Amino acid sequence: MYQIILASGSPRRKEILSQVGINFTVCVSNIEEITSETLPENIVMELSKMKALDVTKQYESNTIIIGSDTIVAYKNQILGKPKNEEHAKEMLQLLSGVTHEVYTGVTVIIKKESGEVEERTFFEVSKVTVSELTEEEIMDYIRSKEPMDKAGAYAIQGKFAVHVTRIEGDYYTIVGLPIARIYQEVKKLGVDLIRQM
Repeated sequence: MYQIILASGSPRRKEILSQVGINFTVCVSNIEEITSETLPENIVMELSKMKALDVTKQYESNTIIIGSDTIVAYKNQILGKPKNEEHAKEMLQLLSGVTHEVYTGVTVIIKKESGEVEERTFFEVSKVTVSELTEEEIMDYIRSKEPMDKAGAYAIQGKFAVHVTRIEGDYYTIVGLPIARIYQEVKKLGVDLIRQM
């Protein structure tokens, strides 16, 4: 049996693993997230790998470490977490009435009892279409404080859901953990994540 480690403190990612019945422990990586990559898919893959490798050092065999990173992009412009309310407003104005992409990169590291280490890094992308936002809607949303620690200044699973008119791709990629892809990738390595009780 494997101990499953989530290398993230994100409440959304924790909820997704719990929801599907995976027993796990949280160990947050404190590594500085610096990358020279410029393409969104490469950025999320590299950062997920950095987090997973950082946490892996703390564990011996019989562990599965899951690292993840999510970014929002519009026309290849990367939208991170807003620095302040004005920055959040700029992002929401940019996303108003258009379709953008959300990229999540994942790295899974399996440390087997034999000492063998398996590693998989991949990304998923989903498209999100946002309705035209009025100034009042943007300001009301900012006042809720919800956008302040979210990539792209919104949470699809929160109050912003009323402004999302269309999703193409995996919803869980947008939330921050493409759980179906993770399950399938780990299964290819001969491990069933659900059965690690």
